[in-house]
Amino acid sequence: MLLVEGLTKRFPGRPQAAVDSVDLEVRDGEILGLVGLNGAGKTTTIRIAAGLALPTSGRVLVDGWDIVDEKQRASERIAWVPELFPFDSAARALPLMVYFAGFHGMRRAEARAHCAELLVRLGLEGEEHRHLRDYSQGMKKRFSLACAMISDPTNLLLDEILNGLDPEGIAFVRNWALGSRRSGKAVLLSSHQLAELEAIADRVAFVHKGRMLKTIDRAELAKAGTSSIRLVIRNLDAAALEYLKTVGDAQWNETTVWVSRPTVESHVVNAELVRRGYEVTECRIESTSLEAYFLELIGTAR
Repeated sequence: MLLVEGLTKRFPGRPQAAVDSVDLEVRDGEILGLVGLNGAGKTTTIRIAAGLALPTSGRVLVDGWDIVDEKQRASERIAWVPELFPFDSAARALPLMVYFAGFHGMRRAEARAHCAELLVRLGLEGEEHRHLRDYSQGMKKRFSLACAMISDPTNLLLDEILNGLDPEGIAFVRNWALGSRRSGKAVLLSSHQLAELEAIADRVAFVHKGRMLKTIDRAELAKAGTSSIRLVIRNLDAAALEYLKTVGDAQWNETTVWVSRPTVESHVVNAELVRRGYEVTECRIESTSLEAYFLELIGTAR
């Protein structure tokens, strides 16, 4: 489990904090999506959580270990995969992984067998001895994931790793993240691919200008955004519109009415209109996407 409490990061010469009093929890066996515009503080938060940068204040606990005060114990339980490929492009895949495995106390023979197995699991069988510069973008992401799994950490920090991937690569990462969740790992995934987060995230946290705006769970994801009732009423008149304005924000065009942010359920509205003698030929719910929900959320936070 990853626990972020009151995390703040200030950089010299900048009046606004890059991360400002952020609270965040990523539970075991869940995927938490982290959403924000460029510069919102996502990467800074992830780098601090990975132990790559120091906070100005606040703390990060990794399975109960403080990433600053108990760095070795915390670091053993966490893996970080950045957006940009961080490895030497002149290196070959398997030898580099074996070198990394040495930092986890593995002997050479054990490390070689373990790393070769990871490369196979990540779809890089037969590519173990190629130079990393010859890897495609998708292969580089798979290699980064393989390196992250050398010590089988319980917490995974994935920073915009979907960027630059083709549909096959996105599907691979999606399935890998879901498999990690099933194995009980805590997965923090930042991404601009909001449709993917809608599909796999258990919760989504929204950040803007360094501050946490809101976190919604899986049940709320299904209805994220501004829902509205779309009605087609053949004998629409002013009296019907007056009623509809009492149950939400009503807009209309000829015989079609959209009631956004309704205060009652659609079937109640439909029944009341019929009771009043209106001929309702269509009544259905329309809802915006997570992307539209996010844009509306940050719009109210400006």
